[in-house]
Amino acid sequence: MAGGGMIDPYESTVYLVDDDRDVREAIAFLLEAEGIAVQAFGEPGQMLKTLDAHARGCLLLDVRMPGMDGLALHQALKKRGVAMPAVFISGHGDIPMAVRAVNAGALDFIEKPFDDNVLLERIARAFELDARRIRTEAEMIEIRRRLDQLTPRERDVLRGIVDGRLNKQIADDLDISVRTVELHRGRVLDKLEATNAADVVRMVLPLVSPDAS
Repeated sequence: MAGGGMIDPYESTVYLVDDDRDVREAIAFLLEAEGIAVQAFGEPGQMLKTLDAHARGCLLLDVRMPGMDGLALHQALKKRGVAMPAVFISGHGDIPMAVRAVNAGALDFIEKPFDDNVLLERIARAFELDARRIRTEAEMIEIRRRLDQLTPRERDVLRGIVDGRLNKQIADDLDISVRTVELHRGRVLDKLEATNAADVVRMVLPLVSPDAS
């Protein structure tokens, strides 16, 4: 779907911005011929007005454009919560800028003139990464929902489990009996739908790591 049509946020779409109309239309034609949804923009401001954190798929950004360049656009989109993988299109003289974009978190860049198969391969990879990101986000939302079911005391025991403490150590830390810890531990596993302590740690650690959202 090229041009200004409605975007389905649940469909993996290539969001393309390139100020060169011929290049933009050629890419859109190629992608649509492959059955890939595409939303094409002639300048960065149009994309900024359209995209939000619910969009899924990948960004295909020209590096050098009048006004806002592709790198600045990518950073502006990230600040708005747009986390889709970004692939940059660069001319030969724009490669240093494209490399900076990759260092700033972009997935990759392709140099003009590019091979159609190379572009399609990069987009397929970006779609796969974005699907994985969405699955991970959904898993984190579900784990948070389960954590919200824990009582304050169960959370205390959970912290002990995550820290690798034995039941007796947790009991001493909380000044409760080992039997009480065992009961709370069982409820924690039940509510988190975990099979063992290792499963609990695997679920919870991403939520308490420095990179967790």
